[in-house]
Amino acid sequence: MSRWEPDAPERLERAALELFVAHGFDGVTVPQIAERAGLTTRTFFRHFADKREVLFAGEDVIPNRVAELMALAPDGAPPLELIAGGFEAMAPMFEGRVDQLRQRRAVIAGHDGLREREMRKRADLCDSITAGFVARGVDELDAKLLAETTGTIFRVGLDRWMDSPERGLVTVLRETMSALIAVTEGSRQPSSAER
Repeated sequence: MSRWEPDAPERLERAALELFVAHGFDGVTVPQIAERAGLTTRTFFRHFADKREVLFAGEDVIPNRVAELMALAPDGAPPLELIAGGFEAMAPMFEGRVDQLRQRRAVIAGHDGLREREMRKRADLCDSITAGFVARGVDELDAKLLAETTGTIFRVGLDRWMDSPERGLVTVLRETMSALIAVTEGSRQPSSAER
């Protein structure tokens, strides 16, 4: 094995996900992940603190990216415009990975500790969005409500898109946001499935 593997993190992520799907999260060890990836356990720990981290790789950059987008947005842009623009900017991180995201969702859904970790990551993202709105002069309560609503729209939209990806993530996120607005205004009509 080569001492330096430029694609080691991606290989480890793929191997871990395959093993988690096949054997469950608790049924897989770090040495098994490293072996499946064709790497050493030492290489694994060079990139990830533990096997949970391999499922959440790259997500730590999302709050920073959100803060950056909020800071770069034009002054005076309305909150809904900022949210929609954020969705468009973040969508490329997810598109093209629908199968991997579905598998990841299933692994996380089947494990209490991973669901808790996912909720903490979501809370960190909402905190970043809140801070971004506050920095733009939005009242703290309004900023928190906007952040939590944005997080909800994103989670619901992402799940809808994973179940039906042909329409594109941005389209599904915009539809989800429009549905929420329509519901709050009382103008949304129930779908045939809801009747």
